[in-house]
Amino acid sequence: MEIYCTRPRCPRPQNYFSDLDDHGTMRTVQQKYCTACGMPLMLDGRYLPTKLLGRGGFGAAFLARDRRTPGMRQCVVKQFQPAGDLSPTQLQLAQDLFEREAVVLEQIGRQHEQIPDLYAFFPVIIPSLRAGEEDQFFYLVQEYIDGQNLEEELAQKGKYSEQEVLEILQEILKVLKFVHEKGIIHRDIKPSNIMRHRNGKLFLLDFGAVKQVTNAATSVSGVSTGIYSLGFAPPEQMSGGQVFPSTDLYALAVTTLMLLTGETEITQLFDAYSNQWKWRGHVSVSPHLADILDKMLISAASQRYQSAQEVLNALNAPQKHIPSTYINPPQPSVTPQPQSQQTQTQPQVQKQSLSQTPPVKQQFSLVKLLVRAGFSGFEGALITIGLSTILPSPIVTLVAACVILSGLIFAQWKRWIGGSDLLIFPAITLGIVLFLLRGNLTVGEIVILSVAAALMAIAVTALFRLIYKLLSLLL
Repeated sequence: MEIYCTRPRCPRPQNYFSDLDDHGTMRTVQQKYCTACGMPLMLDGRYLPTKLLGRGGFGAAFLARDRRTPGMRQCVVKQFQPAGDLSPTQLQLAQDLFEREAVVLEQIGRQHEQIPDLYAFFPVIIPSLRAGEEDQFFYLVQEYIDGQNLEEELAQKGKYSEQEVLEILQEILKVLKFVHEKGIIHRDIKPSNIMRHRNGKLFLLDFGAVKQVTNAATSVSGVSTGIYSLGFAPPEQMSGGQVFPSTDLYALAVTTLMLLTGETEITQLFDAYSNQWKWRGHVSVSPHLADILDKMLISAASQRYQSAQEVLNALNAPQKHIPSTYINPPQPSVTPQPQSQQTQTQPQVQKQSLSQTPPVKQQFSLVKLLVRAGFSGFEGALITIGLSTILPSPIVTLVAACVILSGLIFAQWKRWIGGSDLLIFPAITLGIVLFLLRGNLTVGEIVILSVAAALMAIAVTALFRLIYKLLSLLL
C-alpha cells in the first residue's frame, strides 16, 4: 500500500509498504515513517494518506483511509499548511480560519446530509528538519465526497442549461437556508466549493471562511475579516464590512452566471465603467430567472433578497414578475478581480439594479477574437479546396464556400461553436480534404495554404480592431 507523506516540501512523499496491503496487518501495525524525511505517516495513529488531492493558500488536502473502521473508510485529511512568508497576525488569522471550519463542521455537519461530517481535528508535533527545532501541523479529517465540484464539471461539460442551474439553485438554497438559520454565513460560495457526488447529490464545502453572526470575534465592531474570493464577493464583504445572508446570495448568483455562460473568467461579465453586471446578452434564460438573479446581484445588501427562503419562494412562483426598481446613486466603481483568497479590503460601493440593464452584444476578448479569426481563415481555406474538387466552376465554389463560412462565423458569434470545437472542426475538415477532396494538391501545399489563410485572417482582424480603437478615441 502506498502512503503519502504530508510534510510540506518532502523530497519524495510517496512511500510503499507491502505489509499494509493486508487489512488485518494494517489494523495492528505500528507507526510507519517516511523513508525520505522521517515524518510519521499514520496521522493520529489511524489515518493513512494515500493521495494528494490538492494544495491551496493555507493548506493541502489528502485522500486517506481510516484503519480503525471496519471497511477502512475513505476520508479527506486537510492539513493547515500556510504558504509564503506570513506575518504573525496573518498566520494566526489563517490558523483561526482552519480551526473555524472544524468547529462549524462539528456543529452542523451531522445535522444536514449535504454538508460533510467532521471526523477529527488534531495537532501533530514532530522534530523539524532543522536541528533543534520542532514543527507543528494541524489536521482536520472530514467525510469524503466522491465526485466532482462544479468548477471541474464546467470545464468538462461546458455551460449549463437553465433547467440545470435551477436544480442547483434549489438544492444549494436549501442548504444555505439551514446554515443561515444556525447564524452562520459561509462567505465563500463559488463553483469549486459545491461538490456533486456520483449519486447526483450536491454538497456545500469549505467552511473555512465562515462568519458566525451571533459570535463575531473578528473585531469589536463585528466587521468581516476581509477573507473572500474576488469576483464572487459583494461590496460589503470586499470593504471588510458586516456580512449578511444576502452576502452568500450574491456569491451564489455570480456562481450561477458562471455556470450559465460557461465563462470561467467571470469578471468579463462585469462592466467597471457602469459598475454593473452585464450578462443577459450572453445567455438565453427566462425573464423570471433573469430578474431573480439581478435582484440577488444588487450592490446594496438591503435591497437583495434577505434570505434563501425568499429566493426559493420567488423561484417557485413563476407567474410573479419581480419589479426592476432598485436604483442607487452613482458611486465609485469597484471591479471584481479573478478569484483568489485575499486579505485586502476595498471601498464599499453601490450600483444600479441590473434588472434595468439592457441586453448587451456578444463580446470576445482580443485573444479569443484572434483565435476565432484564425479558425475561420483555416477552415475557409479547407472548405474552398474541398469544394473546388466537386463543384463545376470557380464562381460556384467561391459562393458555396462563402455561404458555409458565413454560417460558421454566425455560429461563433452566437456561441454555438467555441472551446474545443475550434480544434475539432478543422481537424475533421483537414482529414476529409487530405484523404478525399484534395485534388491535385499535395499534403504540404494544403497545409501551407490553410495556415497562410489563417494568418491572413488574424492579421486583417487585428488591423480592423486597431482601426476601430483609433476611431473610437478620435470620434
